[in-house]
Amino acid sequence: MAATHDHPGEQAAQDPIKLLAIRETALSLDEVFRAVGDDAAGGTALFVGTVRNHDGGADVAELGYSCHPSAEAEMRRIAEKVVAEFPVRALAAVHRVGDLKVGDLAVVVAVSCPHRGEAFEACRKLIDDLKHEVPIWKHQKFSDGTEEWVGAC
Repeated sequence: MAATHDHPGEQAAQDPIKLLAIRETALSLDEVFRAVGDDAAGGTALFVGTVRNHDGGADVAELGYSCHPSAEAEMRRIAEKVVAEFPVRALAAVHRVGDLKVGDLAVVVAVSCPHRGEAFEACRKLIDDLKHEVPIWKHQKFSDGTEEWVGAC
């Protein structure tokens, strides 16, 4: 649970969920970082998930993400849980769907809080819960011709 603090800037903001989206277009670090800017935040944590060139010892040749129509609603549910647990000033999360190349940004999340420890913890909770609970699937094609589907994120 978030600690109680005397200064209003140390408490959660009125509407800290600033940006939630699933997109078929390239993601922007700057957009997500700007979305979580807040004068009462002393710490901002940002996580960027990129497409890597390997998985499970195999070379990844192609990768695609797809999602269930409920994915954005699930993202909001998770964001609301994080906001309830931490003194979040601002929160943002965007995930890419469609065909991606090695090095492309797949997901960008950021959280700003009054202090760095809270920001790190909230950001970690946000990305971990998104990965485990949002219905987004990854279809990997390997250079040896094999392929696999991987559950959420």
